[in-house]
Amino acid sequence: MKKRKLGRNGPEVSAIGLGCMSFGGFYGATGQEESFATLDAAWALGIDFLDTSNIYGPHISEEVIGAWQADRGKRFKIATKGGIVIGAPRGTADNSEAYLRGELEASMKRLGVDNVALYYIHRRDWSIPIETVTETLLKLKKEGLIGAIGYSEISPASLRLAAAVGHVDAVQSEYSLWTRLPELGMIQACAELGTAFVPFSPLGRGIFSDVDLDPGTFGDKDFRRANPRFSGRNFRHNMEYVRELRAFSAERGWTTAATAIAWTLQQGDHLIPIPATRAPAHLAAWAGADEIVFSDDDRAELERILPVGWAMGDRYAYQQLVGIERYC
Repeated sequence: MKKRKLGRNGPEVSAIGLGCMSFGGFYGATGQEESFATLDAAWALGIDFLDTSNIYGPHISEEVIGAWQADRGKRFKIATKGGIVIGAPRGTADNSEAYLRGELEASMKRLGVDNVALYYIHRRDWSIPIETVTETLLKLKKEGLIGAIGYSEISPASLRLAAAVGHVDAVQSEYSLWTRLPELGMIQACAELGTAFVPFSPLGRGIFSDVDLDPGTFGDKDFRRANPRFSGRNFRHNMEYVRELRAFSAERGWTTAATAIAWTLQQGDHLIPIPATRAPAHLAAWAGADEIVFSDDDRAELERILPVGWAMGDRYAYQQLVGIERYC
């Protein structure tokens, strides 16, 4: 696995990380054995960067990672998040120093570590200026509890405000062949400021694969049940485009998933995508994406097959948008 820097001043990590939200059951039930097998496969493939959060489960994802590291005697570079108040009404966030410190300490205990490679503010607390929150993160970094600081789902304007206080190592947002909002300022701002841009859901929450999804089989707790892009006419429309992408990929000997991740990697050297899975077989389908190099013809064909704005339906349902900073 090739390496990329986690921001201007950060450590080198695998060019593709592993998102661990699935370990917490967001896309259906899973168990420790399956999660361990996925982490084993990631390690064997050279993936050394994990992305998790205290709310995944809640706590389950962090606990599984901690248990794996204790059992295997190995250490991933781990990014985790805090700021969302677990058990409170959706959208409730607390970015105060006392709350963030307490949540970080609890996360480290579950992970079995005395510091994390990267700590994100998962959602903004709008009662506290982002400059003040950045000061808190820098304080935790100075104390050695975190190696790098980051924000999830903020705007380019907010990133610039935070960066005026101190260097922001990473920003995480959804970005893929069907979600291209970050091209309207965020990817550019990150490049200018030396900030890593970390695309989550680069596989479109599973739609970019070689097997048709069936929304009718989604479990009651599956995040996609309420997602507009997976419902009715929207889903049928979107699958027509995905099937063209599959044909493009198959002609070149690539899986659809590998093509989708390779596309994110080739949008800039500062991008580090974190596809999520709970199954080793799914991971194997895209693990070689860092070796794919598109020709000019490939890029032109991808833009023809999936023109900007092709996806039908919003990327989130209204209730899922709470706390996300929208800038366009």
